[in-house]
Amino acid sequence: MSNLNDEKLSPPPPGCELTRRSLMARGTWLLAGAALPLRAFAAESPDSPTAAISPLMQTLSSYMAAAASHPLPPDVMEQAKNHILDTLAAMISGSQLLPGRAAIAFAQSYGGKPVATVAASNVVCGPIEAAMANGVLAHSDETDDSHSASQSHPGCAVIPAALAVGERFTISGAHFLRAVALGYDIGTRMGVTLGGVDYQTETRRDPHATSEGFGAAAAAGCAASLDTRQMRFLLDYAAQQSAGFTAWQHDTHHFEKAFVFAGMPARNGVTAALLVQAGWNGVDDVFSGPDSFFAAYKPEANPEGLGECLIAGLGERYNISQTNIKKWCVGSPIQAPLDAIQTLMKQHPFTPDQVRQVTVRVATREASIVDNRSIPDICLQHLVAVMLVQRTLTFRSAHDVALMKDPAILRERQKVSLIGDEEIEKRLPAREAIVEIQLNDGTALRQQVDAVRGTAENPMSREEVIAKSRDLIEPVLGAAQSGLLMAKVLQLEKVSDTHQLSRLLQTSH
Repeated sequence: MSNLNDEKLSPPPPGCELTRRSLMARGTWLLAGAALPLRAFAAESPDSPTAAISPLMQTLSSYMAAAASHPLPPDVMEQAKNHILDTLAAMISGSQLLPGRAAIAFAQSYGGKPVATVAASNVVCGPIEAAMANGVLAHSDETDDSHSASQSHPGCAVIPAALAVGERFTISGAHFLRAVALGYDIGTRMGVTLGGVDYQTETRRDPHATSEGFGAAAAAGCAASLDTRQMRFLLDYAAQQSAGFTAWQHDTHHFEKAFVFAGMPARNGVTAALLVQAGWNGVDDVFSGPDSFFAAYKPEANPEGLGECLIAGLGERYNISQTNIKKWCVGSPIQAPLDAIQTLMKQHPFTPDQVRQVTVRVATREASIVDNRSIPDICLQHLVAVMLVQRTLTFRSAHDVALMKDPAILRERQKVSLIGDEEIEKRLPAREAIVEIQLNDGTALRQQVDAVRGTAENPMSREEVIAKSRDLIEPVLGAAQSGLLMAKVLQLEKVSDTHQLSRLLQTSH
């Protein structure tokens, strides 16, 4: 391992390539961005005990405290609206699935002071319980967004946390947008800092739960308008609640996965924000010292290098713009194969009866996640068969368990082979796929997808996000209420009170 005198700090986590020269050029620990310059927020109040607080923590907590009042760039605001709409759609559609129904039942039976809304229900309960329930709703299946480099699903924890605390303190739509953007920034950076998919593989700890817990805490703290020192305490309580390990992979009904990925981190983030807002204090700098968060979670790494990665690009790069929105309501490793098949069907019209064999290549680790699973929306062979027969895939067809026994679907499924490809594996966290289709007449079709629709490299348009959201929301709320909800989200910067939004999430029963 190199030392701090080396030109490049080592080992930099994936996605965080910073050199000492670049940091020196920008000022110690400070990355001056035109959108939200960090240097302006590094000063402490006169009575704050800064002597033992690292420049990292001073910079990070000051930035977080300033985010509530600093306008977002227009393109970032547009991205935030898209991700909010996409996540609310996931919450509402999740109410039709077993984990979502269980989450609503839990919130209803648990009770609590009626403060925050549980989506797709008439339940109004405490903000901690509402955040947890809405988080589970948002990840009741594989509909929500994802950030590849951090190995996280930020929206399903960040947005429920921001919504619950936003209702608690009656914040504006503009404030809500800023809280959401901050949550994506802090949570995804934490996931990248820890190492993303490599961290999960090497430790069996879950980066989703950890990074999303920090993201939810940041969003909730912003919604609660915490000051600089309170943000430091917030990060301390977020760190102490870090949890989750990969046993969720054995969950066959998506209950535990929804809790680990979304319900738990959303709950923990809101808890941290409300405790600190109520006057609790804590440790001023949980990221520094021999018993710090990094010493516990990445003891082999250079803590200063990790810290630099955590604040890399704050104020000039908003990670919500690097977060993927799924075109298809299925597991992430299946997105690229479906894109490829759709392209082939448009270019070379063929019927299922003309297909002899379909070979799908994805990264080795990705293949293990979606290989012949018992849950329809994360079973690659099944979804490829549905796509061949129905020529498209909707939320309803992706979750139709009965289709897994349909003779026509089973006939096509027998033709599908899944291969874990080591060359594609090397390019993770990029989601790539190669699909080869052999027809009975000897025709060989091949399509490679390097940039999945909905990623930063190939983003969905607003119209596509609206179309996906309508497919998810209308069956639950009806066409009229769905239209009002989508219009409200797309005009959030003009909304004076987030209760106007949350009321549109409710049903009469």
